[in-house]
Amino acid sequence: MAGDLLERALDLLPPSPLIRAAALLVAFVLLAKIADWIGTRLLTRWSRKSQTDLDDRLVEASHRPVFWSMLLLGVWLALPYFELRADIELNLQRLVKTVAIGLWAIFLWKASRVLLTGFGRLEDRAGIEPRLVPLLDNTLKVLVVGGLTYLLFLTWGINVAAWMAGAGIVGIAVGFAAKDPLANLFAGVSLIVDAPYKNGDFIVLDTGERGMVTKIGLRSTRILTRDDIEITVPNAVIANERIINETGGRWPKERIRIDVGVAYGSDLDRVREVLLDVARSQDLVVPDPEPRVRFRTFGDSSLNLQLLCWIDQPVLRGQAIDKLSVEIYKRFGVEGIAIPYPQRDVWVRELAAQEPAEGETDAPTRPL
Repeated sequence: MAGDLLERALDLLPPSPLIRAAALLVAFVLLAKIADWIGTRLLTRWSRKSQTDLDDRLVEASHRPVFWSMLLLGVWLALPYFELRADIELNLQRLVKTVAIGLWAIFLWKASRVLLTGFGRLEDRAGIEPRLVPLLDNTLKVLVVGGLTYLLFLTWGINVAAWMAGAGIVGIAVGFAAKDPLANLFAGVSLIVDAPYKNGDFIVLDTGERGMVTKIGLRSTRILTRDDIEITVPNAVIANERIINETGGRWPKERIRIDVGVAYGSDLDRVREVLLDVARSQDLVVPDPEPRVRFRTFGDSSLNLQLLCWIDQPVLRGQAIDKLSVEIYKRFGVEGIAIPYPQRDVWVRELAAQEPAEGETDAPTRPL
């Protein structure tokens, strides 16, 4: 229908092809101006109603592709009126399409950057974790470049199937040659998406290493131990291990346990009061949750109890256990609470008869 109206409007002009081509160009310049003006006013008025500047930046980025797309459409329609050779006209049409594709590819690139920046600021309200923004950014870049390349191939008549087949063969060869790096890459993506830990978390690996996560890359994860030694673990290895995240859960606090044994006959109520008093007097122990004491077992030589208290961060565990253990030992000495050590009583029912040596008398048998 639009084509019929255009043909009727051109029939009103003189039959000269150049005049009609010039009229088309002028008409589409005016249409581009009108479309840009109307679209800008409407979209700007709509974007002002939102509470973010994302839509404002998207509207601003859309001005140039909309305006130039209308101009390029006019050039496309005007080309047949110049009565050029078929091959020249075809190449010019391809060039016009290439420019239009490039304009919209640049718009999509800018729009993806704007949206990802906004999602990074909105964090949880946008439904995307900030740590996923770099991964999504790289993925969108690959999609935009891949889509641009595919459309350009179609525009210039390049056989896409042959290129895809060649890329598939090259991909298989690269996959076999770079099996381990690719395994680390996919494992790194899995770790970023699944997020069993993040930068700053204290984790314990299945092999016993414990430390703070300093960097999560696409190839490896770096851990800084308490000895100030950095360990680099390939993602393909760490993704298949059992990982203990000491900083995970509701908060970064960690509960420590100190086993204490007291002698049979001790006043357990007093022992409990002393242990709680020691815990509450330490600055490294947090008041919430409150420390507690639990009676665990009747041991061979002692009554075994356990002091449970919380610290702010897992990195303080060794320091807190040291201070609490020293203070418990001192307080037990002041309070007269005995810390027993294993004891064994040996009873000998009788000794074997021995022949006395020459010159000796028989010695009486006595218990050991």
